Amino acid sequence: MGLTAQPRIRLGTFPTPLYFAERLTAQLGGPRIYIKRDDLTGLALGGNKTRMLEYLVADALEQGATHLITEGGPQSNHVRQTLAAARLTGLETVIVSNTTDPNPPVQGNFLLDHIFGIEYHRVSEERDRPARMAQLADELAANGYVPYVIPGGGSNGVGALGYVAAMLELNYQLWDQGVSASAFYLPNGGGGTHAGVALGAALYGAEYGVRGIMIEDNAAIGAERSWKIVQETAGRLGIACPLTKNDIICVDGFVGEAYAVPTPEGLDAIRLLARAEAILLEPVYSAKAFAGMLADIQCGMYSSKESVIFLHTGGTAALFAMTEELAPILDGNERTRHDATL
Repeated sequence: MGLTAQPRIRLGTFPTPLYFAERLTAQLGGPRIYIKRDDLTGLALGGNKTRMLEYLVADALEQGATHLITEGGPQSNHVRQTLAAARLTGLETVIVSNTTDPNPPVQGNFLLDHIFGIEYHRVSEERDRPARMAQLADELAANGYVPYVIPGGGSNGVGALGYVAAMLELNYQLWDQGVSASAFYLPNGGGGTHAGVALGAALYGAEYGVRGIMIEDNAAIGAERSWKIVQETAGRLGIACPLTKNDIICVDGFVGEAYAVPTPEGLDAIRLLARAEAILLEPVYSAKAFAGMLADIQCGMYSSKESVIFLHTGGTAALFAMTEELAPILDGNERTRHDATL
């Protein structure tokens, strides 16, 4: 079938920039650090889910869907972008969420969810979400609607197509800028983005290795999850998979206490990149992954002549709901200057 034969609807602004972090590179003494700015995909403040939703929503429309059903917490980047995609395509959206708070604070991503208009169903545990989505799909179908269920994060063989396509986009940018990269770093959560990146890199002859920094679970679980999606995506494309499970490289050591709990290394990464390049990471995904890349750089994995790429998956809106968590890197001791001569 091939990539161009896959249904796709345009939701984002592409290509996203491949940004050379010149000041950070100089500060660290190399390697040359490039950031693929998928925080700038454009849909509802952007993020990596936009690429995935271009294929997921197109598939839903092709199947005659009337409703999207998906899952995520109050600060889910995936939920925010799914709601926005639905508004652009005339679909209704139902969200299944788990939270201990029956009335989560309406801030950050959840504030934007309410602006777009959110109908959500609460369950007590994350593991209960898939069953509730299936139940809601059955109820909608019984009433004459056509539901389309999207797994958490859009992480399946349809959503991963977005990052197969992204690697073709990146190849052109690398050629255009004359860059030969040694490694490509990204956060690995649900595994869909990593699967698409790894498969696309292999299909388009990338020289770089792909390293997924785990932000939940462990490397063995992450590799298995991503590998299953790689196989599903290759099957959808109608091609022989060019990878083996051993080609899916996941890196432990940066999850910290738990998923969505910030780490000291991640908070330091937020401050470092903000002050060197005025680029904002967030504590749950991108900061932990960036910290993983920095650790590899600092242990001497790369020479100053090499180049590495970091995929910025977005999530900036979550910062506005995490003031308390960000407190360790805020300059509370600095005094505001009131200078009459200014």
